[in-house]
Amino acid sequence: MNTPNPIPFLDLQAVTAEIRDELDAAWKATVDNCAFIGGVAVESFEEAFARYTATTNCIGVANGTDALELILAGLGVGEGDEVIVPANTFIATAEAVAHCGAKAVFADVDPDTALLTAETIRPVMSPRTVAVMAVHLYGQPVDVDDLATVTGPAGVAIIEDAAQAHGATLRGRPVGSLGVAAGFSFYPGKNLGALGDGGAVTTSDAQLAERIRVIANHGRALDSRYDHILLGRNSRLDGLQAAALEVKLRHLDAANDGRRTAAKAYEASLPSGFAPLTDRDDVSSVYHLYIVRCMTEARDTVTARLDEGRVGWGLHYPVPCHRHEPFANAPRADLSATEELADQILSLPMFPSLDGQSIGRVCEVLGADDQSR
Repeated sequence: MNTPNPIPFLDLQAVTAEIRDELDAAWKATVDNCAFIGGVAVESFEEAFARYTATTNCIGVANGTDALELILAGLGVGEGDEVIVPANTFIATAEAVAHCGAKAVFADVDPDTALLTAETIRPVMSPRTVAVMAVHLYGQPVDVDDLATVTGPAGVAIIEDAAQAHGATLRGRPVGSLGVAAGFSFYPGKNLGALGDGGAVTTSDAQLAERIRVIANHGRALDSRYDHILLGRNSRLDGLQAAALEVKLRHLDAANDGRRTAAKAYEASLPSGFAPLTDRDDVSSVYHLYIVRCMTEARDTVTARLDEGRVGWGLHYPVPCHRHEPFANAPRADLSATEELADQILSLPMFPSLDGQSIGRVCEVLGADDQSR
C-alpha cells in the first residue's frame, strides 16, 4: 500500500514560494538603505495598512500582544478597571489586560460562532467595566454593533483583537475600523504574516494614535528626539518585517479568497458528526482557522485517526483562559458554552493553496469511522 503524502495543517512554504521574488527584492532594498528601525519601509506599510483597514492611523509595533497592551495604555486603562474578555481566546488577550494592571473579566461566547455577543457580555458588565475586547476569532468578526447596544449607554470602549481576521468585514466595513482601536498580530502563521514577529494598532482617533506612538517609542515626544513625555516602552515594527508585510498585503485579498474557497469545499464534504461553526450572513470571514465541532466521537479518537492518515490538525483552544493558573481567580459569569466548545473544537488544515483533493482526503479520514461500521 502506498503511503499518502502528508497534508500539513499550514503550508508556509507554499505561501512564501508564490511571492519569493517580491520578498527577496523588498529584503534587499531594506538592507541596502539600512532603515532597520523606522524609516521608509515602516512608514509605507503603515500608510498602506491604514488605507486597507479604512482608518486614518496605523502604528507598527513589535507584536500583537503589545498592540493590545498599547491600546489599553493609550486609553489610560489601569488598576481598578475591568475589561471584558471572551473566555474562548488565546491567552494573550487576557495577558494584555493583566499587564496594564486592570482585571480581566471573562464572558461566555455564542456556541454557534464562538464569539462575544451583547447577551454574553451583559452578565459581567459592572460600574468598573471600561472596555470590551472584541476578539474576531478564527477569522469571523464579532458583531460590534450588537455589543454597542450594551457598551454604548455605559460609555464602555470596544477594542478589537483582530489578530486572526486581517481582511474580514462586518456589513462591508473592515475589521480594524469597527472599535475605538484594533490590535493586529503579524505572527508568521496569520493571514497577513511577517517573516518573524510583528504587530500593529489601527485607529481613527488621532489623539489616541499619537499617545500610542509615543508610548511605543520609550515615551519620546513626536517632535523631539530628546524629550520623553510619558513612561513608555520599546515596541517597534522593524523595517525588514514592514517591507515583507507590504509585499504580502498586496496579495492578502487573493489569499483570503483561497481560504474562502477551501471553506466552501469543507462544508460540501464534511461527514456527519462534524459541525462547522456558523458564519453569519452579514460578515465576510477570512477563515484564519477552519473549526469543526466533534459532535459524536471523542476528539482524541478523531485526532488519532488524523495522525494515522497523515493529516495535520490543531486545537484552538482546548484550555479556556479562565482555566489557566494566572487567571484561576478571575471573575466570570456562567461559561458553559465555552466549556463545551473547549472539549469539542478541532482545527482542520487551512491555507490559501489548500486544494479540493486534499480537503476531500481530510474529510475521508474524518469519516473513516462511519465507513467502517
